[in-house]
Amino acid sequence: MILYRTFGQKVLRPILCALYKVEGTGWERIPASGPAVVAGNHESQVDPFIMGIATPRVVHYMAKAELWDRRIVGKLMDGFGAFPVKRGSADSNALEYALAMLDRGELVGMFPPGTSLPHRRKPWRSGAARLAKQKGVPLVPVCLVNTEKVLRPRKFKMGLPKVWIHVAEPIDPDFGTAGQITQEAKRRVEELREPYGPPAQLWFD
Repeated sequence: MILYRTFGQKVLRPILCALYKVEGTGWERIPASGPAVVAGNHESQVDPFIMGIATPRVVHYMAKAELWDRRIVGKLMDGFGAFPVKRGSADSNALEYALAMLDRGELVGMFPPGTSLPHRRKPWRSGAARLAKQKGVPLVPVCLVNTEKVLRPRKFKMGLPKVWIHVAEPIDPDFGTAGQITQEAKRRVEELREPYGPPAQLWFD
């Protein structure tokens, strides 16, 4: 986490803000202290770095375990406070780690769609909501706009894309079942996304 607090917040954050003219609304809705689950739409591999701009706090992201297959990448992920999860299975180690972070009053970041690849169906999964309910903490929906364009700047004649981060009202863990919380989070994110239209489908270009 030292890397997150030093390089991440003091170097990477201002660079990303300047490059992509990052703006947004509702950033104050991410708790300044105490545990919460932050859940966003997922359009790009850069989403964890972009979503983290909305808060000065460390966000402990659940990330696919394959990223740790490369030692250097794994070390970077550890330094940024991320932790691995084996996709497609019930990973008890990842769950225990996430619960431990919430017990410590930390923020846990998740992307319920599960993948950033545009050619796949991306229904929102209920893992983030289950965590929030189990620990009785709020789930904060986050809408990321234009992040799918960040890694493809040559596609845009007008230069680098502008990025927005919109944070919706947190959802109380007593709102309903994990499934209901998940659908409500998705609805709030889609409502914030609607004025911008659907994400650009760059995969097949």
